[in-house]
Amino acid sequence: MIAFTVAVAGTASAQPLPELELDATGTTVSGLSSGAYMAVQFHVTFSRNIAGAGVVAGGPYYCARGSVLTALNQCMQTLPGGPDDAALLQVARSLAEDEKIDALAGLAEDRLYLFSGTSDNTVTPPVMDAARDFYRGAGVAAQNMRYVTDVPAGHAFLAEGAPNSCGVTQPDFINDCGIDQAGDILSWLYGDLNAPRAPDPTHLRVFEQDEFLANSEAHGMDQLGYVYVPETCAAGESCKLHVVFHGCQQTLDQIGDLYVRTTGYNRWAETNDIVVLYPQAHIVSASSTDPLGGNPNGCWDWWGYDDPDYALRSGRQMAAVAGMADKLGAPLIGNPDPDPDPDPDEYCVRHATSNWRHFVEGRAEFCGLFTLCAIGSDEIIGGFFGASILFESPQGEFATTSCQS
Repeated sequence: MIAFTVAVAGTASAQPLPELELDATGTTVSGLSSGAYMAVQFHVTFSRNIAGAGVVAGGPYYCARGSVLTALNQCMQTLPGGPDDAALLQVARSLAEDEKIDALAGLAEDRLYLFSGTSDNTVTPPVMDAARDFYRGAGVAAQNMRYVTDVPAGHAFLAEGAPNSCGVTQPDFINDCGIDQAGDILSWLYGDLNAPRAPDPTHLRVFEQDEFLANSEAHGMDQLGYVYVPETCAAGESCKLHVVFHGCQQTLDQIGDLYVRTTGYNRWAETNDIVVLYPQAHIVSASSTDPLGGNPNGCWDWWGYDDPDYALRSGRQMAAVAGMADKLGAPLIGNPDPDPDPDPDEYCVRHATSNWRHFVEGRAEFCGLFTLCAIGSDEIIGGFFGASILFESPQGEFATTSCQS
């Protein structure tokens, strides 16, 4: 009943995501547990435009390889053996060569925070070791990587004053170990920051995720999401974007907005011109015919429960969150054309976002069952749940290749 009340109140106050002035070089991401796996997926897939990641109790990119059994065993308990980071790195390189994710060279200069609690028996330390080794193999410099392995924490995010003691693993998976983990993550990713202060509750906004993923609840994402926008950012100052993925059993239906309010990110955002985006997952029940299917714990899709392309640019959840970043002002798919004074007869405007937004904003239309085509060129760009780059000609037509001479 409490969760239902929160959801109804949130729906009543939901508003469109604001369009802000964001520093394209300052986008980072972090997450806990399934959110940590999602953060790694998001970081690797959009590495060209993401500058760093915080990974709390997660593992290497594409660890589950589309299998829930692999996710539950090798990628959590390391049974019958831990993740093969070298093999996963090769998969990532192949996907990059096929242009399904960004080139891994985009990771080389990034900052990386990794954390594994010594009392965490849910995602065990060897899994986090494999995440570290994956990133090493992908070229992340040793001096840019911080790996914390000496805190007696259970499977949880760490926040001062949290309801759970340090070493336990239990809902709501937010523990007090005397550590401000949000501050540790943001300080490592961004460098020296101003001291935090109490966040202003009016700066926390609710928005509708259905705008970015049609029928979102059926695909493991809530109808609602949150974004924290400091007053300076709302007023037009240049700000950075940090995307936060919660863990399993931390959805709005399960704990309300506790993760959004109490993990500590907002207090640092308030004094450091950081916009914090909190996408929200949603429970999808398993069926009697597929007891291992669905998303009964409200996790992010890091093993393919909803989408076989879950770890790619075209993955439904991936494209949806990328669309949110794009709307806020931090495009992740491609880069805007750098020419500040283009010739109108030779120039194409680049639109890099989800196919759903291309459709909503009039750049694509149906050209078959569940298929979209670019308006003007009739080139197929795929379904609603993918993402693509379209170029707009001076005549207002759209194509998948640039019309720049």
